[in-house]
Amino acid sequence: MAKNIMIQGTMSGAGKSLLCAGLCRIFKQDGYRVAPFKSQNMALNSFITRDGGEMGRAQVVQAEAAGIAPDVRMNPILLKPTTDVGSQVIVKGISQGNLGAMEYFRRKRDYIPAILEAYRSLAAENDIIVIEGAGSPAEINLKQDDIVNMGLARLVDAPVLLAGDIDRGGVFAQLYGTVALLDEEDRARIKGTIVNKFRGDRAILEPGLRILEELCKVPVAGVIPYVHVDIDDEDSLSERLHRCPERKLLDIAVIRLPRISNFTDFGPFERYETVSLRYVDRVSELHQPDMILLPGTKSTISDLTWLRQSGLEAAIQKAAAAGTLIFGICGGYQMLGKSVSDPDQVEAMGITEIVGMGLLPMDTVFRGQKVQTQTRGTFEGVEGLLSPLNGIPYEGYEIHMGRSPEKLPAVMGRGSVYGSYIHGLFDAPNVADTILKALCVKKGIAFDKLGAFDRGAYRERQYDLLADTVRQGLDMELVYRILNREV
Repeated sequence: MAKNIMIQGTMSGAGKSLLCAGLCRIFKQDGYRVAPFKSQNMALNSFITRDGGEMGRAQVVQAEAAGIAPDVRMNPILLKPTTDVGSQVIVKGISQGNLGAMEYFRRKRDYIPAILEAYRSLAAENDIIVIEGAGSPAEINLKQDDIVNMGLARLVDAPVLLAGDIDRGGVFAQLYGTVALLDEEDRARIKGTIVNKFRGDRAILEPGLRILEELCKVPVAGVIPYVHVDIDDEDSLSERLHRCPERKLLDIAVIRLPRISNFTDFGPFERYETVSLRYVDRVSELHQPDMILLPGTKSTISDLTWLRQSGLEAAIQKAAAAGTLIFGICGGYQMLGKSVSDPDQVEAMGITEIVGMGLLPMDTVFRGQKVQTQTRGTFEGVEGLLSPLNGIPYEGYEIHMGRSPEKLPAVMGRGSVYGSYIHGLFDAPNVADTILKALCVKKGIAFDKLGAFDRGAYRERQYDLLADTVRQGLDMELVYRILNREV
């Protein structure tokens, strides 16, 4: 069976996901077969595997860093929030329906067999498993039924490194307070602490690090510098959603829906120096972009209602009438149609039907059976501004409860408005470039002013940069001693 090591954090956003991705890359570089694991993830950014299972994108990123294909065993429980007090529960890649928070907490330990089955299967195939916790192990109100932090560490006998975020301030209190709130058995599992996202001269930290070691009775395993890498973030905490970049040669606005999902779909557009990708949630922020993107959402009807009330729907309709390129993905695609109905209350919003934006000739009906599949093909039948897409191969994945009575092409378009159910569509070679070229022709500018790059090689460089930073900041000799149970 594989050796294991677990990264827990003092809070959500402490950097656990990227630290795990960095360790996965390091162990791969050192010649080991390594796989990531997170027993329970709560996120709206999800991915469909080759066999049609759904999992959180954080573990997809970690799998890519490890150089292996994503597998639902790496994230056996995925919670996709549908309301403030409820989530869709996905077990081993398959939706089990919606549960209220209290009902899920009552049933949480029922999922332990599925978690252990997934973990043991991965452990039988790999040398090392890098495990990610969730939130904080010091959430003492949740300790009794914990299946993702110390509860999981006990189940799989994992040693723990505890990470704190110094960028938010109070890192010594974070780390010591977390350790102090744990009982003796769980405290003994912590083999080291990590100060993450540090900016500055480490020498200034040293007196505090020595005191922290005395208080926690474990070594500081590393101080990781704040690193700027272009790697997918956890959806609820991504800095991307709150950045307000200046408008550049080509300006793209993404509508920041309240329950936005899979915003990572649009990453390929923000890697050009002269292209701005802005997330907006007010009419006053929209201005006059060259393209408006409507992202996926876990609550199409609720977010369409918000879009209408905010005035953004009218602004988008006005932009479409003026010839601005509008492109919707999944839930955003459904909003662009004539109607969205939910007779079986799949979204549990209490609304059975709502009029869409009327920009595409499509009706959507929600059904209980979720579509979740990888897909690929070649564009055909695309008209108008984006007709140069025809003949270009595409690939991606679909995750949606909504159905359309009509047989839909990979990309539906009318006038300057387009939509698709395919997540990851813009990652396929030449797709984003072709769309940007069409915008350049329309605007009368040369495409070569945007620049170009090899996306696959770029992604690999980002993982290597992350690994280099983590390796330099961590005491890797200590990490290997922890793996080998010498500490």
